[in-house]
Formats: sequence, C-alpha cells, structure tokens
Amino acid sequence: MTGPPATKKGRDVSHATDPATDTFVAHRNLLFTVAYEMLGSATDAEDVLQETWLRWSKVDTEQVRDQRAYLVRITTRQSLNRLRTMQRRKEAYVGPWLPDPLLTAPDVAEDVMLAESVSMGLMIVLETLSPTERAVFVLREAFDVSYDEIAAAVGKSPAAVHQIAHRARQHVDARRPRQPVSPSETRAALGAFQRAVETRDLQGLLDVLAPDVVLVGDGGGVKQAALRPIAGAEKVARMFLGGLGKVDGTLTAEPTVVNGNLALLVRLDGELDGVLAIRVEDARITGLYYVRNPEKLTRVESETPLTLR
Repeated sequence: MTGPPATKKGRDVSHATDPATDTFVAHRNLLFTVAYEMLGSATDAEDVLQETWLRWSKVDTEQVRDQRAYLVRITTRQSLNRLRTMQRRKEAYVGPWLPDPLLTAPDVAEDVMLAESVSMGLMIVLETLSPTERAVFVLREAFDVSYDEIAAAVGKSPAAVHQIAHRARQHVDARRPRQPVSPSETRAALGAFQRAVETRDLQGLLDVLAPDVVLVGDGGGVKQAALRPIAGAEKVARMFLGGLGKVDGTLTAEPTVVNGNLALLVRLDGELDGVLAIRVEDARITGLYYVRNPEKLTRVESETPLTLR
C-alpha cells in the first residue's frame, strides 16, 4: 500500500481490516489537526500525513505500547521537517502569508479549546514562533501531550521542553486577546461589519472597528491584496469602501464557520473571491484577515474534520 485509505469527513471508505491501517484511520483527524496547527497549510498537512503513513506502515505495531502517541510523534517530526522548508517558501511569498482557512463543522465551534487553537488569530501568532517553539506549544497547550512525550518528538530533554513551553506561552499570551470572546459577541461584530460594508456605511464601519484595527490581506501575488498590513480604523474602513467602489460585479458576503470561528465567504458574481476572518476584543474588531489566494481556498466549500483527541 502506497498511502493511507481515503477518508471522507472522518469515515473510512476503504473497509480496511489491517490493524495498522485501522489504527491510522482512527487517528487520522487528530494527526491532520496536529500537522495543520503546526504548519497552517492544509496541503502541507496532508503531505505530512502521507509521510507519517509511510513510516507507520513499516513499524511493527505489536511492539508499540501507545500507538496514538507514536503516531503523534511521527507526525510532529515530519511537521518540523516541513516547517523548516516552508520558511524558505514564505520568505519568497508575495505579500503577507496567512494560514489556509478551513470550513469546519459546528462541533468544532462548540469545542472552545479546539476553536481557539485553530482560530485565524492564534494561528497567525504561532507564525511568530520558531519551529520547535511552535511544536512544543501546540502539543502541550492544544493536545495536552506530556513533556516527556514532547521531548521524544522534538529531540530535546524534558527540562529543555519545559523552558521552551514557558517561553512560547509567554510569547503567545502577550499577543492573544486578553479576554475570551463569546460566539454571540463575535456574531454581533461580524454582522455589524457586514451590514456596514453592504450599505457603504463609513460611520457604521468606524463604529465596529477598533481604533487600532489591523487588516492583513493574502493574495499570494495571484489576487490583488495589500503588500503590507493596513493599520487604523479610518484607513481600513476607507480601503474596504473604496475597494468595493471599484468592484466590477455583484459582491456578496455570507456568514460561515471557518477554523471553528465565524467568518464571511466573499463571492463576486457568485464565484468565491476570498474568506474574511476577524478577531474581536471588547465588542469591536481588532483584526481582519482576508485570504484571496485561490490556492488557499480549497477547503472552504466542504467541511474538514478536526479534533484534539
């Protein structure tokens, strides 16, 4: 077998009976979530799963005491290798780089810890960590992996992993929202933003945008997007309204759940133009993340199953 059996929404569709294959399929959604949180790229996460499967298929599984932990360890190591090569790609990327948005099921949004761990805002913060810091943070904070197991996965001592985890947590905490935001608060802010944009209401936009709001656009050199983040409510509001005035066609936005959080699917004449995710603090939008690169929009039409377990 050259690859793991195909799955659809977390279900095995190959009727495999081989124990090693069954184990891999049972943990596939978990392994994808680990890889995605470490990489921010669905395509690269799938490649990591393929590499994990190739290594797992050669293991004498009867000698593995904790098969789930073993698979997570393989996935982590392959993700670390991939992260280091991705850094070179990102350096050559045109404009800001944002994670791939994933259409997620309602149960992801209902799992507060999972929704936070894959939120666009946190994923962007994770981009500022080193590969090892990111791996340690993700495994410890999102998946509650033991320090000993993380040490085995990243090739560090447990004591070193403790220090890395502490440093990474401080770094992330300094950049994440100070207070948890309820889905209703996010829904209200997103709705106000959508109405203001659709009615070209400048004051309505300024009312829902925080004074220091930052807009980050990702066109990847394929679609037009600002090559640098735009900061300030006035600039962001006028950019949206001014940009809409230049649109040749019918622009619509529909609420959806992306990365476990409310977002907007933006369509131009019925065709997907991009995904707009937001970050909310104190009932106002502090971050706008607009992904337009078509290569990153392959996972927003059908749900991607994610899990921390």
